[in-house]
Amino acid sequence: MLDGKVLILNQNYEPLTVCTVKRALLMLFGGKALSVELRPEQVRSVSAAWAVPSVVRLARYVQAPVRRVVLSKRNLLKRDNYECQYCGARGERLTLDHVVPRKSGGPSTWENLVCACLACNNRKGESRPEQAGLQLRRRPRRPNNISYIRSFVGVTDHRWRPYLFFDDEPPEPLLAHPVAPTDESAR
Repeated sequence: MLDGKVLILNQNYEPLTVCTVKRALLMLFGGKALSVELRPEQVRSVSAAWAVPSVVRLARYVQAPVRRVVLSKRNLLKRDNYECQYCGARGERLTLDHVVPRKSGGPSTWENLVCACLACNNRKGESRPEQAGLQLRRRPRRPNNISYIRSFVGVTDHRWRPYLFFDDEPPEPLLAHPVAPTDESAR
């Protein structure tokens, strides 16, 4: 249980990172963080019991570090949720595609690389998507703190969703094994 994941929010509720339950409890006991969401479990000692946090908020604002995720095929597959960015196909062998082809000066960057199935990648060839009659499902972007947690760490607890998803985007499926929903009165 102490190795479980806890979402850490900045003082302004901006998602920063994920830590272990043990580290979160140490931050709470030291006055460096406040509990925002709790799990139904408890950590017990001989004479006391403490609720296990699911989300904690820092007591003081910290400058959020810039997330530098290495550009690799594996990380691009995670960012694009293992689906073709042209047709949405999943489970097929996916390749990397330069939206603006290298032949036309397209760089190998987060903003120019997407996952594509073999059929879409062959159809596109060395042309731009609009020239091949293809359209991107979403614009490729460099991962930020929120997308890093959602795509690379994974949403492991339903209590994290209000802090990692916005009203204008559909919620993505949980990446890891979710914690079973609990009665709302247990908060």
